[in-house]
Amino acid sequence: MRNTIKKHSDFLASAQDIDARGEFFVVRARPAKKEDARYGLVVTKRTFKLAVDRNRAKRVLRDWIRHNQQYMHPKLDYIFLARHRILTASRTDGRNAVRRALQYIKKRYDEKSGRDA
Repeated sequence: MRNTIKKHSDFLASAQDIDARGEFFVVRARPAKKEDARYGLVVTKRTFKLAVDRNRAKRVLRDWIRHNQQYMHPKLDYIFLARHRILTASRTDGRNAVRRALQYIKKRYDEKSGRDA
């Protein structure tokens, strides 16, 4: 399993970020600052009023990420922003959504790095 992003400055959006939007979450990816790529979760109080819901959203996202970590590019850091619909999502729908998002980001990164090189 990957390390997690902990510093606030690492969560801030930048112009180079590649993003994928889904009904359960938004994923942003950027080149990793360190050698080992990481991931971070953003589950806000504004979206999820109750701590129980925030904790459930994080637990569900971690499960989906763990199931699809083979689709994560080794040179990218990922930031997942949870949406409220994540609480009603089924496990298979969520895992498929994460897989599609990660494959999309990987494809966009490969295209971008291939053009720049």
